[in-house]
Amino acid sequence: MDDLIQLLHEGKHSLVVANGEVCTFNGRGVIDLYHLLQDDPGFLYEASIADKVVGKAAAALLALANVKEVYADVISRPALDLLSKTDIKISYGVVAPHIINRTATGWCPLETRCFDCATPEECFHQIEAFYRQIND
Repeated sequence: MDDLIQLLHEGKHSLVVANGEVCTFNGRGVIDLYHLLQDDPGFLYEASIADKVVGKAAAALLALANVKEVYADVISRPALDLLSKTDIKISYGVVAPHIINRTATGWCPLETRCFDCATPEECFHQIEAFYRQIND
């Protein structure tokens, strides 16, 4: 995991996934995780993940993908609570009460949408609805 964290920071990536091979991503929000889960779920299965920020939406995607372990520079309390109910090994730098939006004026919209969700599946429906809405 230390190598993935180093690659995350030195490469200024937003996400690093290792599962036989190592792939780096630079997308904003959870879009890279969302597309991976949709398009190549086998690559995420039992993968090791290093991520800059893990909110509840990202945590739900990681849980649905059955990753083996995740490191986050910043993880929200709701994300940590959700992941704590799984077998995923969790490590992190800082726990935040919630994830803020890109303009630092409020909560991340997906953190807000997923806040009251009880399961990763409920979160996934909120994530899908969010991306449908912004793509319309």
